[in-house]
Amino acid sequence: MLLTRRKVKIETERLTLRPPVHADHRPWADLRRDSEAYLRSWEPSWAADHLSRRAFTNRVYWAQRSISNGSAVPLFLIRREDETLLGAITLDNIRRGPAQAGTIGYWTGERFARQGYMREAIEAVVHHAFHRMDLSRVEAACLPENTPSRGVLEKCGFKYEGVAQSYLQIDGRWRTHVLYAALRMDRRGRTDVG
Repeated sequence: MLLTRRKVKIETERLTLRPPVHADHRPWADLRRDSEAYLRSWEPSWAADHLSRRAFTNRVYWAQRSISNGSAVPLFLIRREDETLLGAITLDNIRRGPAQAGTIGYWTGERFARQGYMREAIEAVVHHAFHRMDLSRVEAACLPENTPSRGVLEKCGFKYEGVAQSYLQIDGRWRTHVLYAALRMDRRGRTDVG
């Protein structure tokens, strides 16, 4: 793992996790467009210019600023064997001081789902958060009916913690989410899912 004030690069068995760069626009836009029907049920509504080069350029600059100021770590999942973009994961809302916590969000292109890539990415980012960034807690939230997302979180050691009513606007509606967390020094054992 490499971490500097401006660069983050995490290597896993099959992936390189790295921030987006301007040259990623076309593969990103194509993957998002090809997976639009699959992703829309789980994400906030897309802006009219969501897939535009301008919006992507803003995303790249936001990623650079966020990494530099320590507020977020947005990373693309790149399959090393062929340099294919598979999706993204972001450690966001990083809180220092007494909290030492952050929240992860992630997505993968439909054709790359259920192949273990996101599990590999989540485990790597959580390890990075605990051992390189000295965070104590990593949180995640997903829709209650998103069984695949709940499953990957649980396989990565996240524990169910409860429900947040009207937590996020997803596909244009305020939606209740289930909350999960992984703790660096977790002694809770298995928790039952609600």
